[in-house]
Amino acid sequence: MVNMTLSIPEELAKKMKLFKEIRWSEIARQAIEKRVEDLEIMNRIASKSKLTERDAIEIGKIIKRSASKKF
Repeated sequence: MVNMTLSIPEELAKKMKLFKEIRWSEIARQAIEKRVEDLEIMNRIASKSKLTERDAIEIGKIIKRSASKKF
């Protein structure tokens, strides 16, 4: 297994120390693993898509306009 060093804010480190029973490295590993799985799924979906980058930008604009009206 490969080791990785993380930088976290001092305040977060203090809060984490309150929960000494938690294996924070395991929590970080799981979060990274989940994110990689999500990205792999997105890549598989995107590789089958016929949308162009321009199409995606236009759809994004429509969604943003709709969301801004709603909120």
